[in-house]
Amino acid sequence: MRILPSGSRGLLLELDSLEEVLARYAALQEADLPVLDLVPAGRTILVVADRGTELAPLAARLRQVEPAEHAGVGGEPVEIPVRYDGEDLSDAAHLLGCTPEELVRRHAEEEWTVAFCGFAPGFGYLTGSRFDWDVPRRSSPRTKVPARSLGLAGEFTGVYPRESPGGWQLVGHAEVDVFDPDRDPPALLVPGSPVRFVEAR
Repeated sequence: MRILPSGSRGLLLELDSLEEVLARYAALQEADLPVLDLVPAGRTILVVADRGTELAPLAARLRQVEPAEHAGVGGEPVEIPVRYDGEDLSDAAHLLGCTPEELVRRHAEEEWTVAFCGFAPGFGYLTGSRFDWDVPRRSSPRTKVPARSLGLAGEFTGVYPRESPGGWQLVGHAEVDVFDPDRDPPALLVPGSPVRFVEAR
């Protein structure tokens, strides 16, 4: 693990894999540290220190925290109704070596967990635990991906919270907003949340 300075109150932890990020993030959440916020990503964790905290001693304490088993936040899964009618469904199935029907079955049966959030407010990067998801991004990204689009890229699935550019393979669309600034809380998904996609009829 490398620890780098990030601004006047932050430290950036660089790790070798997403699994290490999740294990370290789980441990840091339970540790008694002078920390305002922890922000996990694919290979990093941003640690924002409480005001007045010296960063060098905090870095030393971070090194002493042993990774923990990533158990997530627990509780009932967040259910997201979806229609598997994305423009790239057939292409994504081909890339995975299966039929579109098989991709839909695997995606709906997968046990998804929000590994981290980023890219846009409310955008969760979800990882599965049962199937091998390794889907290349589109060779040519779209300039506009509609809000609620359900995509696959690499080991992740996610729902676009708003219209934006994107290169993920679109396999469907959700029937709920994953981010609504007028809702409390605005984001439907937070790191550690279990998620289940339910095919809408």
